[in-house]
Amino acid sequence: MPCRNRVRRRPPGAGDDGQPRGVARTTGPPLPLRAEAQRWLVTDLWLEEAVGIVGGEPKCCKSFLALHLAVAVASRTPCLRHFPVPHPGRVLLYAAEDALHIVRGRLDGICAAAGCDLQDLDMQVITAPTLRIDQAADRTRLQHTVERLQPRLLILDPFVRLHRIDENASGEVTPLLAYLRELQRRYALAVLLVHHAKKGGGRIRAGQALRGSSEFHAWGDSNLYLRRHGNDLTLAVEHRAAPSLPAINLELVQHEQALALQLSSVTDVPGCPATELPRRAHLCRAKPGRSSVARSTTAATLPRAKVDSLRQAPCFDCRRQTHPYRRRLSPVFARITAPQTAHARTFRFPLALQHAGTASRNLPQTARPHVPRKA
Repeated sequence: MPCRNRVRRRPPGAGDDGQPRGVARTTGPPLPLRAEAQRWLVTDLWLEEAVGIVGGEPKCCKSFLALHLAVAVASRTPCLRHFPVPHPGRVLLYAAEDALHIVRGRLDGICAAAGCDLQDLDMQVITAPTLRIDQAADRTRLQHTVERLQPRLLILDPFVRLHRIDENASGEVTPLLAYLRELQRRYALAVLLVHHAKKGGGRIRAGQALRGSSEFHAWGDSNLYLRRHGNDLTLAVEHRAAPSLPAINLELVQHEQALALQLSSVTDVPGCPATELPRRAHLCRAKPGRSSVARSTTAATLPRAKVDSLRQAPCFDCRRQTHPYRRRLSPVFARITAPQTAHARTFRFPLALQHAGTASRNLPQTARPHVPRKA
C-alpha cells in the first residue's frame, strides 16, 4: 500500500530547531528546586555575599560597628563577643572621614577587646585620598583592586564621601548602587555601606529614615540601624531573606586606652545565657543626671536569692518614685487641701477663688473683699 511522507509543518515564526526566533536557548543547569541552607558571614547580623547598609544619625557609632564587623571577619572572632563568624576572610576597608591614625587606634581597641592582634589580621585599607564611585576612572580602579585582592567583605565608609550626586534623586543613586551590586555578584563578596539618617527620622521606620532616596532601603540584603534614645544606644537588624533579631542594646566602653562596643545586656539576645541582669536605665528610663550605680543593678552586687527573684520578674516597678518637682510642691498642696485650721486661715487665696467659693468666710474681716450690696 503506497504511503506518503508526512511533512510536519513548523509553527509560524519558528526557526530550524522549532524554537521561536529571537529566543536564546539555555544550556546551563536548571534553576534549583529547593533553597540552599542559610549561609552567614556573621551569624544573625550579616548574610554571606550580601549587600547592605549600616545606618544611623551622626555620632551613633556607625563606623565603630563597621570596624567591629571587619575585625570579626578578618580574625574569625565573634562580633561584639557574641555573634560567630562561620566564613572568615580578607577585608577591604575604605574610611573616607577619619584619618589613618584614628582608624588604627580604633582597630587596636577593638582587637584588644576581641583578644586578637591587629598585625595578624588579613585586612587591607585603601589609603587613596579620594574615591568617587560616580566617576568611571575610580570605579575601574576599585574593581581592579577587588579583583586582585579577592576580599570577602568590602566596607565603604561613608556613602556621602563617595560621590557628588543628588542623593534624593533615585535616577542618580540607582546606578551607583547597581555598580556595587555588580561587584558583589561578579566577585562573590559582601558589600557594607555606611550611610547617614535624615534629620527628624527618629519616629519613622529605621529603613525609611535613611537620608536620600528610598532605593537605599530597598537595595540592602542585610541592614543594621543604630539609634539613640537618651543615653541608650539600640541596634536594629533587618534581613531580606532571613528572620531579624529583636532590638539589641549596645554601649561604648573603654578598654585601657581604646574604645570598643559591647552588648549592654545579653539577656534579650536569642541563644545567649542570662549572665547579667537588664539595666535599670533600660527598663524604666531613669532620668539623666542620676548616678549610674543607682540606675543599674547587677548580679554581682546582690545576694543569690535576690538575684533569682529579680530574674523572674518581668521588670522593675518604678511608679512609686515621686517626681522632684512634685515633692517640692507637696507642702503647697498640703496647705491648700488641708482642713481649715488656724494656720490655714491666714493663707490668702486668689481673688477668683474668693468670689467663686466659700473659702473666704473663715478669713479675718479685714481680708474679705468688698462686695457692693444690691439695692
